[in-house]
Amino acid sequence: MTPTPIELRAGELRLALRPDLGGAIAGLWLGGPQGEQPVLRSTEAAELASARLSGCFPLAPYSNRLGYRRFRWLGQDHTTAPNFDDVPHSVHGVAWQRPWEVVGTHGHEAELRYVHKADAHWPFAFELRQRHVLTPAALEVHLAFTSHDSQPQPVGLGWHPYFPKRSRSRLHIELTDRWENDASGLPTRRVPQPGIDGDVSHLGFDNCFEGWRGAARIRDEKMSLRLSSSLPYLVVYTPETKPYYCVEPVSHVSNALHMADPAAHGLRSLAPKATFDAWMKIEVDHA
Repeated sequence: MTPTPIELRAGELRLALRPDLGGAIAGLWLGGPQGEQPVLRSTEAAELASARLSGCFPLAPYSNRLGYRRFRWLGQDHTTAPNFDDVPHSVHGVAWQRPWEVVGTHGHEAELRYVHKADAHWPFAFELRQRHVLTPAALEVHLAFTSHDSQPQPVGLGWHPYFPKRSRSRLHIELTDRWENDASGLPTRRVPQPGIDGDVSHLGFDNCFEGWRGAARIRDEKMSLRLSSSLPYLVVYTPETKPYYCVEPVSHVSNALHMADPAAHGLRSLAPKATFDAWMKIEVDHA
């Protein structure tokens, strides 16, 4: 039996959530004279099969890849279990693959919670709260990570939105640097990147970017979006053969936990009972 999804409406926007599938957004649609159009890659909530097929899911306690499913922290060696097909690394943390509970819904807001006990996928305890706020002009998502472990733990946050690729999909993002990757997807070196400004069909990125300034502008023949966040990095993924692309606000460089100075690349060391808050906002208008 499919769990009851959550649906919020505000003006011409409709949001569908699947708390049981990684706290994921099943879909976000914009209404109008031509009928509803998907803002994110969207599936009716009851039909969604997994978080990986959703419109967006939260990234915690790290984003992107954690190299070769192992890391050293405060003098201790740790491993993480496989969680992604055909990849030698663990990917996107644990929150997107676990069921969340509904704390409550009120008007145009919904709050979800996930409580993690140390396990083979992540060796530290924590709690996440995710709050969705829908207005007639935007979706705001807030994420609060609180450590419940007895020692400091490494923490990174983010979101993984999927946008439908249309014939005139275009990105304009002010950036300063791009991380190049090895064949397995791990970052190897930082190089200058004078922003992104082009048609998505002509882009070939699967990279983490630094120096993000202002809102990322996402436009096509159907709508105009502005993506902003409290998080300072972006992962941009523009696969040539897929009907979607991704612009992901994240708190750290991919695989920062393996770098010589993780904190210099955005990873947090979160003390017991401390909280790390983040937000993402997608403003939506007709083209």
